[in-house]
Amino acid sequence: MSEDEGSSSPQASGATGAEGGDVVPLRPPKPCPNCGKPSTRKAYPFCSSRCADVDLNRWLTGQYVVPGRPLEDGDEEEA
Repeated sequence: MSEDEGSSSPQASGATGAEGGDVVPLRPPKPCPNCGKPSTRKAYPFCSSRCADVDLNRWLTGQYVVPGRPLEDGDEEEA
């Protein structure tokens, strides 16, 4: 019995996924919401960490806002 036959590693048993060991995506890449380039697995849904950081900065500076119901006179929080 050779070393290859007795090995229990995933590569020896052929459990590497697609041919050549590449991971097959379940869905096609979507465009980056900031620049339109194809998204990557590492930074999904963005194409890079830079685009992810740009998006986060927009949220933190108030450029993006989730709308809520309008405040009325009696709706203000009391401390």
